[in-house]
Amino acid sequence: MTLQEARELRTSGKHKEARELLLALAHKHPDDVVVQYETACVHDFLGLEAEAVPFYKAALGGELPAPLRRGAYTGLGSTYRTLGRFSDARDTLEQGLAEFPQANEMRTFLAMAYYNLGEPKLAIESLLQLLAATTNDADLKAYARAIEFYAQDIDRVWPSGAA
Repeated sequence: MTLQEARELRTSGKHKEARELLLALAHKHPDDVVVQYETACVHDFLGLEAEAVPFYKAALGGELPAPLRRGAYTGLGSTYRTLGRFSDARDTLEQGLAEFPQANEMRTFLAMAYYNLGEPKLAIESLLQLLAATTNDADLKAYARAIEFYAQDIDRVWPSGAA
């Protein structure tokens, strides 16, 4: 039983079988952070978010290669959010963004966590900044400067000069 076999099972849509294999590998190789990460991912895919958490944490506790580490922060943050652990989601995603400042996927999940924590203003401002920075829509690009400006304080209004 190997990690490659587990990946092949997942590729062929046999996620439950891959999960069993990955659980065995994770137990046999607790210090293999890639195995821990893959085990977390298969749990997430199968809707077993609570069971994914310890595997994500184990993966992030070691020297996980950067692309997988970025995915682990995103996965763990998203998982915490779906479990209603909104503060943990925020903290995890903010920590991930400290390592990967250009990780727009983390910014998106972080905005959701802000919303869940009762900070809709921060959530909307974050999403507006992300939208302005990443859109390929020509019509939105024409307003990118204004969107970025308003994203700095969505509640700000300018009084009308007319009476």
